[in-house]
Amino acid sequence: MADAAAARGPATTAMLSVRGLNAWYGESHILHGVDFDVARGEVVTLLGRNGAGKTTTLKSIMGIVPRREGSIVFEGQETIRLASNRIARRGIAYCPEERAIFASLDVEENLMLPPVVGEGGLPVAQIFELFPNLKERLSSPGTKLSGGEQQMLAIGRILRTGARLLLLDEPTEGLAPVIVQQIGRTIEKLKQRGFTILLVEQNFRFAATVADRHYVMEHGRVVDMIPNAALESSMDKLHDYLGV
Repeated sequence: MADAAAARGPATTAMLSVRGLNAWYGESHILHGVDFDVARGEVVTLLGRNGAGKTTTLKSIMGIVPRREGSIVFEGQETIRLASNRIARRGIAYCPEERAIFASLDVEENLMLPPVVGEGGLPVAQIFELFPNLKERLSSPGTKLSGGEQQMLAIGRILRTGARLLLLDEPTEGLAPVIVQQIGRTIEKLKQRGFTILLVEQNFRFAATVADRHYVMEHGRVVDMIPNAALESSMDKLHDYLGV
């Protein structure tokens, strides 16, 4: 296990700083003192096996787990006691793995549904530049889209809001390689525009193409931090962590 302080990363420039984060679903204790940092403008991934606590970490940051304790500081403000709607209005947006597209709404209605919480959100025209498919399917029911198009819609929807920190949960899960490449290019463009992204990803080969650093989780804890430049030399260790 890596030294805990080293694993957290660069705290002095942290946009998001998580310390001693614990989370529960009922009696099930899922997170056990999670520590990490995300600097402004970074793309950071959470890697780990199924059940390691990655998704619960994102949900805890967003305030949508039944019980959480510890410290989650976003842009210098503690958020651990805030409700999820207040966290969203601080500038954090969550894109869930299941995408949460509303079946009763068409693409345009899904896209326009979330409220704008701050300046810096992308205009719809720029979202269409990132995801041309959405413009072509604007009047289609959301659930009539392909899996890739639903993922584009789920990401595009939060880009309008003005959120500065994007939490993306398994954005490439189940998608064709050509769509995975498009999602990767989109993440690169978002980083260039100044967005900060915390990404849960099973596909570490994809993560290596977009991320600056990788935190490895096991059993509800962060056990290592691997800079992307060191990923190749850390492959044996990563294989042990991930069981691949």
